[in-house]
Amino acid sequence: MEVLRPTLININGRIYRKNIIKEEHYEEEEDFSYVGPPEGEDLAEDETCDTFSIDKTDKGYRCAIDVPSVLYKYIIGKKGETRKRLEFDTKTSISIPKQGVEGQIVITGSNKAAVSSAVTRVEVLVESFRRKQPFTHFLSFPLSDSKIQEGFLRFKDEVLQQCSQDHGVEESIFQNPAKLHLTIGTLALLNETEVRKACEHLQECQTFIRDITEGKPLQLDVTGIEYMNDDPAMVDVLYAKVNLKDGSDRLQVIADQLVEHFVSKGLMVREWDRVKLHGTVINTLFRKDSTAEDTGGPGRQTVSEREAFDARNILKKFGAYRFGEFELNTVQLSQRYSTDCTGYYNSAGSVNFS
Repeated sequence: MEVLRPTLININGRIYRKNIIKEEHYEEEEDFSYVGPPEGEDLAEDETCDTFSIDKTDKGYRCAIDVPSVLYKYIIGKKGETRKRLEFDTKTSISIPKQGVEGQIVITGSNKAAVSSAVTRVEVLVESFRRKQPFTHFLSFPLSDSKIQEGFLRFKDEVLQQCSQDHGVEESIFQNPAKLHLTIGTLALLNETEVRKACEHLQECQTFIRDITEGKPLQLDVTGIEYMNDDPAMVDVLYAKVNLKDGSDRLQVIADQLVEHFVSKGLMVREWDRVKLHGTVINTLFRKDSTAEDTGGPGRQTVSEREAFDARNILKKFGAYRFGEFELNTVQLSQRYSTDCTGYYNSAGSVNFS
């Protein structure tokens, strides 16, 4: 066994050493070892581990944690070694439901500080591996208005007529018109409980959204195109520019506040100081995988597998292209890799502006 890249992590005031362990014939796995204050310290009777209450029982102390079933295997470890190590180090017992069965991980022990330590270590493991899960949902502003779709299809036809001789320009790299959208942020919701909570948190945003919109739809203008990288001859993503007709930044404010709210609830990871609102019209992810989606997160293909296209002529001829204008009246919690009866993504929840 080889231990690689040890790192110290501060979790709730306790210090853990994060080791990447590499064993022959196995993938790398993460190990978290407590290196902070003595675990035998007395804790207050009303202490909680973050949002988890430690309850006193006839036999000692107990704490139940909601963990999606897809993450159980990271708490158990190969041949149960991770759970055994946690139980040995903290002198607790950790009960985990059967794989695929949603439930709670229950930690019991005779010492409250030991249960607290075990809970924190399980939290660390859960959060570490949660961040490695592919995202399942995303917050979006739909651009699937019929006028915008028609403008996009005209744009696509004209680009293919005038620029198909340019390197990498072909029909397969254009967005599906029914799924035109602005991505606000992505979420990994790992069971129905988390989807329900995300919907509830979206509803909590209704008040500030309607304060910003004054209870009315926003009038948007979709004009012009831009590209994502530095070299217009080697472009992977081309997007339409979306602005409010009144010149205000209200859509940007709504997007930023939505991200702020979901980050504060632990359901989203902040990637940028401000949301970069863009409506993708061309993405080279679509070239080899028609099911790929531009939702602001990692695609199925790696950067090295993507074939860029030469966008110089497109930018020259269509830089100020007018796709159209429309009323935006909703923000949606959209399900990745799904399609509803309109051709847009299935909605797990939404909030209207009016």
